[in-house]
Amino acid sequence: MPSGQILLADDDAAIRTVLNQALSRAGYEVRSTSNAATLWRWVAQGEGDLVITDVVMPDENAFDLLPRIKKLRPDLPIIVMSAQNTFMTAIKASERGAYEYLPKPFDLKELVAVVGRALARPRTMVQPPPAPEEGEIPLVGRSPAMQDIYRALARLMPTDLTVMITGESGTGKELVARALHDYGKRRQGPFVAVNMAAIPRELIESDLFGHEKGAFTGATARSTGRFEQAEGGTLFLDEIGDMPMEAQTRLLRVLQQGEYTTVGGRIPIKTNVRIVAATNKDLRVLIQQGLFREDLFFRLNVVPLRLPPLRERVEDIPDLTRHFFALVEKEGLSRKQLDPEAMDRLKRYRWPGNVRELENLIRRLAALYPQDTMTGAIIDAELDAQPMPVPQSIGKTPTLAAASEGLSDAVERHLVEYFSGFKDTLPPPGLYHRILREIEGPLIGVALAATRGNQIRAAELLGVNRNTLRKKVRDLELQVVRSGAR
Repeated sequence: MPSGQILLADDDAAIRTVLNQALSRAGYEVRSTSNAATLWRWVAQGEGDLVITDVVMPDENAFDLLPRIKKLRPDLPIIVMSAQNTFMTAIKASERGAYEYLPKPFDLKELVAVVGRALARPRTMVQPPPAPEEGEIPLVGRSPAMQDIYRALARLMPTDLTVMITGESGTGKELVARALHDYGKRRQGPFVAVNMAAIPRELIESDLFGHEKGAFTGATARSTGRFEQAEGGTLFLDEIGDMPMEAQTRLLRVLQQGEYTTVGGRIPIKTNVRIVAATNKDLRVLIQQGLFREDLFFRLNVVPLRLPPLRERVEDIPDLTRHFFALVEKEGLSRKQLDPEAMDRLKRYRWPGNVRELENLIRRLAALYPQDTMTGAIIDAELDAQPMPVPQSIGKTPTLAAASEGLSDAVERHLVEYFSGFKDTLPPPGLYHRILREIEGPLIGVALAATRGNQIRAAELLGVNRNTLRKKVRDLELQVVRSGAR
């Protein structure tokens, strides 16, 4: 049975009651108060094995109290709760020595579990370096998905762990990488970003590791690479899935041995950089296709962070729109706002371009429209959007999406129509492979047509191994029109 005394501080009597009951049932002794002064008195008297406190208290902000508590009793774990659930709240909680930060509303089971872990941990904690003063908030959103990201980032700030950020294009992967650097212990060093997809494949090794004079045709002088430029700081490798195999081998050596050689060089160079990688591709699929090294994947994927697409956190859209309108206002454009109908349109749109698409839309609205208030009709005109299709019950006729619907919309509509044909029964087994076959056949056929039957180019276009493509063509019984045929 757990044991220990918990000091609870929150000016909301209902929250104190709920937490008192939950923690008491879990076997803990609880003392609760509505103000910071009483909490400080108890701590100063040596009471309590753990503190749970709200941030905003009637007499003092908990972030001002935490440093005094940590100075007096550095081993006393503190759990911070806050309804101001922003990225900076998580960072401040970590920077001031909190064991954990929980945004309100929270899950009681999770809180009790965190209490148990905090009381069971070793008593010596490594304090993170002080964070810089709060400037512009780098990440925006209060959804549960973003709260998970904030808490993970707060834990990663004081470390040098390699991080792999995954997510669709436009979700903010470089923004997260910059936050890791700007609020981490390497903030005094450089942040160097390189996009693998933007560099010619034959130049990636030289770009990353530098080259010596005469290393190749055109190398008229020694050139520094991104690793040397990022020394002491953070190197962000975006679109890592587009890195060619030769460069992957060199990068693996850096991660294994902490050193590299320039192109054309022979003397190993020690390096001290933090690696943050990002991709919008499934690297495990690339591994199966022989396009990405499995050992490199595991070296990069020490801490995986998945950024949710905007359609999975539509509750963040109001905060994001206000944030982007504020940015464009600082750039000299007039203040704008959205009426309820316009906001509803934004929440029902699928956002294939994610947060980047939303930011571009806000900038367009601020620049092109003289009205102070944007209406639903304006949003429709700009996005040419229809509301997201609502999942239909089996047996009902689905709502048709717009003519410009995305692939996932079209597949969903097709499946709903397919299921509706069976009324009260279910389709025969094997649906997964039948649907894959329906999609795979046309996809490969279009790729072959686009490359005039050139299977090598078609395999590159699709991102699959050439032998895999040949097997698919044979298994799907596709007709290949050879190059030059009309």
